[in-house]
This record gives sequence, C-alpha cells and structure tokens, in this order.
Amino acid sequence: MLGILGLDEQTERVYRELVQLGPCSVDALALRLGLEHGPVAEAIELLETKSLATRNAGGQVHTAPPQLALGALLTAQRHALGQAELTAAALAEAYHAASTQNAHDLVQLVVGADQVHQHLEHIQHNAETELLAFVQAKIEVPAACESEAETTAVQRGVRYRVVMERAMLDGPHSGTPADDEELRVVESLPTKMVIADRSTVMLPLSAPGSRPPDDADHADDGPMALISRAPGLVAAMLGLFESVWQRALPVHPTGTGSANGAAASEPTDALPTPLDLRILSLLLVGATDAAIAKQLGLGLRTVQRRVAHMMELAEVSTRLQLGWQAHDRGWLKQLK
Repeated sequence: MLGILGLDEQTERVYRELVQLGPCSVDALALRLGLEHGPVAEAIELLETKSLATRNAGGQVHTAPPQLALGALLTAQRHALGQAELTAAALAEAYHAASTQNAHDLVQLVVGADQVHQHLEHIQHNAETELLAFVQAKIEVPAACESEAETTAVQRGVRYRVVMERAMLDGPHSGTPADDEELRVVESLPTKMVIADRSTVMLPLSAPGSRPPDDADHADDGPMALISRAPGLVAAMLGLFESVWQRALPVHPTGTGSANGAAASEPTDALPTPLDLRILSLLLVGATDAAIAKQLGLGLRTVQRRVAHMMELAEVSTRLQLGWQAHDRGWLKQLK
C-alpha cells in the first residue's frame, strides 16, 4: 500500500511491525518477523532515508509519528506529481509542434530519372521482408523487378510480388520470374507502383514530356515520383495492389532446370514437363508463340511443338480447349 512512497513490500512489513512493536533492536525485530538480520537492517536504512525511523546511540530503532512522517512524504509526492503533470503537458505541446513541423517527412517529391532510379534502388536495398510492384509496359526508369538491388534483396529473403502488363511479354524485359519471386500478368495497370514492407509507397507523378499543372519549374526535369510513409496512403495502395493481384494471372517460375535441355523438351511420361508448364503459363496470360520463345530462349518451332504435345496429352484440338482441360486436369494448380 505504501509502494507509492518508495517502500517495497518487505520494507513496508518491517515498518508496520516497528510501529506496532515500539522501539527495539534490529535483531529483535528480525526475530519477531522471522527474517535474517541483513534484510531487516537494509529495510531500516531505507526507512531512515525517508525520515520514517531513527536509531539512538544504543542501537534502538524508533519510528516517528506516522501521521507526521507519512504526511510529509505524501505532501512531497503530491508536489512531485503536480510537477510531472506540468512536464507531461509541456512535452505533449512540444510533440505536437514537432509532428506538425515534420509532417513533410511523410511525403517526399523526387524529380528526374536519375533521382527516381536512385530512390527506387534505395527502397529495395532497405526492404526487409516484402516488396510489391506494378510494372507497366512503358518504361521511364528501370522497374522494381529489373535491377541488381532486386537480386540482392531476394538473396536477403525479401519476397517479391509483381504484377506487370501483358504487353511486356512482347518486349525485351523478362516475363518469367525466378523461383523466389511471384509474377502475375494483367492486360493493363492504372499506375506504376512500389510498396516496401507495407510501410513505404513510391508512385509516379508524371510521364516524360508532361507538364505538371502547378509546378512549371519542373516541367522539363523528366519523371517525377512521390515517396510516402503516410499510413493512410500506404493502406489505400495496398488495397489496390491486392485487388489487382487477385484477378491477375500467374506466370510459372523459370525453375532451376535448363529450358533447352532434351530431357525438358522431350518428355517420356503423360504429364506436362516443367518447361510445358512455363509455356502454358505464358499462353494463359496472352503471350504469342514468338514472345514465349523469346522469353524462354527457345526456338519458335520448339514452342509450337510443346503446345501441340500438351494438346495431344489433353486430347483437344484447340488452344481454348487446352486451357479448359489444363484446369480440369489440375495442371493449373502447379502454376500457383
């Protein structure tokens, strides 16, 4: 009960016993309490520092009248509490002022292709667990999934989930993810975007040659991007990403085997090979045979032969039927 005055449980017990017993020696008090001499002596010393007890020349311990001694401590405690309340109010005011002053730290404007690229690399280098990205076919600066920073991040265990536009499959950029990445494809995306660790989002603000309506000074500075750690904006962009991710089509990982090896391209069993599944995943997202050949480093005839083989396995005559049969036979489950 007296802990607020700085007395631990054992010291309070000693004090209560001393009040009831009256003047006595430390040994007598220890004997009465059934405690060792040392802990009781320490408790008496603490009581002395708080003017709750004194010792005379003969070693007898006396207590001051509790009403006076405890009253003085309570008065000091009330004063200290009042000072603490004033300090808390001052700190709250300082915190509010600092928060208002530093609100701009939640939002950062980056101007110019070099600066945008540098900050994109920085975000990936500092990612700890997860990086989400929208990649559009029109490239202004290197995408989040096409840099050395991405390779380093994956090696650290950062999980990448990337949604890209289907048109990228026909371009020079890779359309097949590594084993530690997840890639999905949609026809079009509303924006480019990178989200790191669900706490930082990077969004483009302009396209090359476009003029910001309210900032003519930056009209010719190239791409612009917004980097924000504002929880509300990050949450909104996470919701957008997850909604697009759910409806996007998965692209099968490249795997560790060779795409050109005879064993991969000439199966002997009645199931599609890993190479077949990679080709199938690209077919399902709308890639042409030529685009698939380019992405996987195969010849066009090899791709066409592998598609014909899967149609033969599925006992169908069209590619549309192949998609239905791949679903019914559980092949698509291997693409997730």
